[in-house]
Amino acid sequence: MSLIRTAVATMTLACALTACATLRVTSSVNAPLVRTVQCHTVAWAGSFRGNGPLLSTIANPVNESFLRAAIATELSAKGSRMVTADADCLVGYGIGARNVVEGAYPYWGWGWGWGPGFAGWYGPYVYREGIIAVDLYDARSRQALWHAYVHQDLFGLTGQKAEQSIEAAVSAIFTKYPG
Repeated sequence: MSLIRTAVATMTLACALTACATLRVTSSVNAPLVRTVQCHTVAWAGSFRGNGPLLSTIANPVNESFLRAAIATELSAKGSRMVTADADCLVGYGIGARNVVEGAYPYWGWGWGWGPGFAGWYGPYVYREGIIAVDLYDARSRQALWHAYVHQDLFGLTGQKAEQSIEAAVSAIFTKYPG
């Protein structure tokens, strides 16, 4: 019995590590501007605002602090220093989610006694898509330098699970950092 438990625990850990390693990052860079701007110092462009229903789970202040800490750690590792004024670059970020509805699709098959033909519809597929994004701006011109995001659903996650998901997402995002 303990062999089975060990095998299940090992499989669970392997799946969890694989999920973190396989986050697909989408990134875009303002290449002409990136070549002219050095982000030796960075400051925050803003913070979460509002009182919508998502603030209690997705964009809560604790998750925001996890996100800021993860971004600051990555920027520090890239050689940038966080400041409160006169920064070379500004850093923006976001955590969000939306429901995605993929339409109903017809499918073809064998009808009852009539031969091949239209058999029905696959119903709409609805799922929640979570996104964590990081943006970098030139502080002087306020033009965007870099935008990157990953699909990472934080809905309902709090505490250590949220922190781990955020850190994994930010770490993946910074593999595309243009510095």
